[in-house]
Amino acid sequence: MLLIVGTVRLPPENLERARPAMLAMAQASRAEVGCLEYGYAEDVFVPGLIHVKELWSDQAALDAHFASAHIQTWRAAWPALEIGDRDLRVYEVGQPRVT
Repeated sequence: MLLIVGTVRLPPENLERARPAMLAMAQASRAEVGCLEYGYAEDVFVPGLIHVKELWSDQAALDAHFASAHIQTWRAAWPALEIGDRDLRVYEVGQPRVT
């Protein structure tokens, strides 16, 4: 499995305009074959900081995701929303354990 975690930033005043694009991206991604989890979360302490978490079954699923039309639409929205300072990392992970 592949785990993607990290953050993106945008001006806090653009967050309301970003929500529909973020929702569309999350819904389309969650419907993809191999997407086990996909989400965005606002940081409660830093306005405009969005935490990203994705879990993919394998590299083929992630490659298909990166080639999808909805990711192209999402990326095309970034300049108008002033989304920047992306810090996303991919990790290979095993099966989760309950703590």
